Amino acid sequence: MTAPAGGPGEPIARHSRAWVVFYAVVALAVAASVLGQSGTGPGLRAVAVGAIAVVALLYGFWGRHGRAGLPFVVVVLVVFAAGTVAVSTVSYLLFALCPLIFMTLEIRAAVVAVVGANLLPLVAGFLRGGADWSFITHVGPIFVMTAAVAVWLGTWIDRVIQQSRERAALIAELESSRAEVARLSHEAGVAAERARLAGEIHDTLAQGFTSIITLLQAADPALADERLALAVRTARENLAESRALVAALAPAALATGSLPDAVRRQVSRFAEETGIPATFRLTGDTRGLPTVVEVVLLRAAQEALTNVRRHADAHEVAVLLAFGPDSVRLVVRDDGRGFDAAAVSGFGLPGMRTRAEQVNGTLTVHSDPDTGTLVEVEVPA
Repeated sequence: MTAPAGGPGEPIARHSRAWVVFYAVVALAVAASVLGQSGTGPGLRAVAVGAIAVVALLYGFWGRHGRAGLPFVVVVLVVFAAGTVAVSTVSYLLFALCPLIFMTLEIRAAVVAVVGANLLPLVAGFLRGGADWSFITHVGPIFVMTAAVAVWLGTWIDRVIQQSRERAALIAELESSRAEVARLSHEAGVAAERARLAGEIHDTLAQGFTSIITLLQAADPALADERLALAVRTARENLAESRALVAALAPAALATGSLPDAVRRQVSRFAEETGIPATFRLTGDTRGLPTVVEVVLLRAAQEALTNVRRHADAHEVAVLLAFGPDSVRLVVRDDGRGFDAAAVSGFGLPGMRTRAEQVNGTLTVHSDPDTGTLVEVEVPA
C-alpha cells in the first residue's frame, strides 16, 4: 500500500477516506476490547489503551504528513510493543499497523518492518509468561502466518500500484504524443497552404502581370500613349504586390536568405542546441527555385533533424544539399540507432513524403541499427 504518486514521504492524508475510517475502526475496536477485559488489572489496561491512543496521535500528527518515514515506524512499533506487553489484545492493532507500514516505507524496508512488528507480540507474550516456551509454540505459528499474509498482501498491492503508475505515465505520454502530432499536423498544414498560395500567386498573378507588361511594351515601346503607360504602371505595381505576397507567404527562414543559407542555419542551430556534431555540404551550381520547392526542401531538413534529435541517439549528423542539372537533392544522414521505416507511425515521414509528392518529388528512407538512418528528398528543378 504505497502512496499513489510519489512513494514514501508523500502525505498519507492523500489516501482515501476509507483507509482513515478503517484505521479508526480497528483502533477503537481494540481499545474497547482492552477495556472490556475485567480479568486484567486497571493499570495494565490503562497502559494498553494509552499505547493505542499514542499510536493514533502519532499517525494523526506525524504519519499523515510528508515527515513520516523510518523514524515514525520505529516510534510507533516501540509504543505498540509497550501496549502489547501490557495486554496481549493490543496485538490486533497489527491489522491497521501493517498497511500503515507499507504506506510509509519502501517495499523492502516495509517487509522487514512488518515481519518485526509481527514478532513483537511473541516477544511480549514470552516476557509476560516468564520464559514460558509453551506460549511461543502455541501462538507462534499464528503470528508467522499473519506476517506472511501481510507481506504477500502488501507486496501484491505495491505491485498493483506500480502498474497503475506505469499506465498513468504511458497515458500521459500518449496524450503528449497526440498533442505533438496535432501541433505538427497543424503547422504542416498551415505551411503547406502558405506554400501552395505562394506558388499559385507566383505562377498565375505574377506571371500574368509580367506578360501584360511585356505585351504592352511590345505594342508601344516608348509608351507614348498615356493609357498604355498607365496600364503598364498599374501592372508593375500589382506585380510588386504579388511578389510581396509571395515573399510574405514564404517561411521566415527563407525570407532572409537563400535555401542553402536557410538549411545551413538549421544545421548550425541543431548542433548548438543538441551538442551533436553536424556538418553541412553544398554541391552543384546553386540557383533560384520556386518558392514551393524551397519550402518542401527546408521543411524536410527541419523534420529530419527533429527526428534525429528526438529518436536517433546519434553521435554525428551530415546534411547535403546537391543541385543537379534537373533536380535538387537533400540528404540527411545520422549514425544513430535506426528504426523500421515500414513500422513508423505519426506525421513526420508521411508528411515529408506528401509534401515531396506535391512538387513531383520523392522521399527515400534507409535505416539500419548498425549504420544509422539516411533520409533523402529529391525534387525536380
